[in-house]
Amino acid sequence: MAAIFEPPQLSAHDETIMQQIDDMRHDLSQAIRAPRRWQGSMRRSAQAKAIQGSNSIEGYVVTEEDAVAAVNQETALEANEEVWAEILGYRRMLTYVLNIGATPGFTLDEGTIRSMHFMLLEHDLAKSPGNYRTGPVYVSQDNQAVYVAPEANLISALISSLITQVNQSPTPSILTAAMAHLNMVMIHPFRDGNGRMGRALQTLVLAMDHILEPPFSSIEEWLGANTNDYYAALASTGAGSWHPERSTELWIRFNLRAHHMQAQTMQRRFHEASQQWLIIDELLSSYRLPERVGAVLFEALLGFRVARPTHVTQAEVDDRTASRDLARLADLNLLTAHGQTKGRYYTAGEALQIHLKQLRKARQPLIDPYPQLMADIKAEG
Repeated sequence: MAAIFEPPQLSAHDETIMQQIDDMRHDLSQAIRAPRRWQGSMRRSAQAKAIQGSNSIEGYVVTEEDAVAAVNQETALEANEEVWAEILGYRRMLTYVLNIGATPGFTLDEGTIRSMHFMLLEHDLAKSPGNYRTGPVYVSQDNQAVYVAPEANLISALISSLITQVNQSPTPSILTAAMAHLNMVMIHPFRDGNGRMGRALQTLVLAMDHILEPPFSSIEEWLGANTNDYYAALASTGAGSWHPERSTELWIRFNLRAHHMQAQTMQRRFHEASQQWLIIDELLSSYRLPERVGAVLFEALLGFRVARPTHVTQAEVDDRTASRDLARLADLNLLTAHGQTKGRYYTAGEALQIHLKQLRKARQPLIDPYPQLMADIKAEG
């Protein structure tokens, strides 16, 4: 079996952080199992943030509203044709990953990896979607090669080792997923899309453990918000070329830190969602509004744009009723209308913004489990 990067021996502190992550994930899983009105919106939000985060790392800048539109299979609001094609490709792949990974008895194979890549880039056949590269590849930054991938004739054997590591690893899923991510990026088996493939593969492995629903276990959002740190962690581990003998200690700690911070973020969002619905219920009662507009107000509080077609679908009402609902909310200053007729959408109005600011003001800062880590990574690099 071809040699690939292997997980390190965890320190006592690493083990403690792992346990804290597991505890938070179990708490989140229990919260998800209890039926709540906000779960559908939270799932869409989590998936949209993953799409937005992973693509932003590659330079495909997309607004959260467009990412939500992609999840809802709606048209783009701002993204140009090129960016939108990339976003839709990633949505296809991520939707596949979130579903297949959670299937009981699923195991990773080469066909899954090739299928993921095809879904990602099928809109651009010039990038050979689903096929391994046949020549050398270099990762460049500022027009300089910063990483040289292994020779093309080694790819098949290395991917086989990656698959074996995923399917037979005795380590916890968080470690296995982090190693799959690292090895995919370092092997760089495709001409394009390797970074997104690595991050999606990590999400797939996390989905296989069935502890927490896949949209809530992904760290793609956090990686997208911390791109420079992400690149630094990869660079310090890879050291410029294929070096599977190097220690992965800092890479694993970087991933544990990401999981810890993302889990804290999700816990905060779940808590705020409960608070937001208390506010919404008060507004529905005060203004004698139909219960169906509660979901509209909640999505506006999440920061999303709300359009008539979305309300039609979610509330199962006709176009006229949806338009009347949204106009009523705008009259009450709960929503603010933008644009004209067909292209009109709504965002949180001033009355909602006041409540949102109060919730955000009450937020406690996240706790960094590895406050010295980035200094250690930069020193190593």
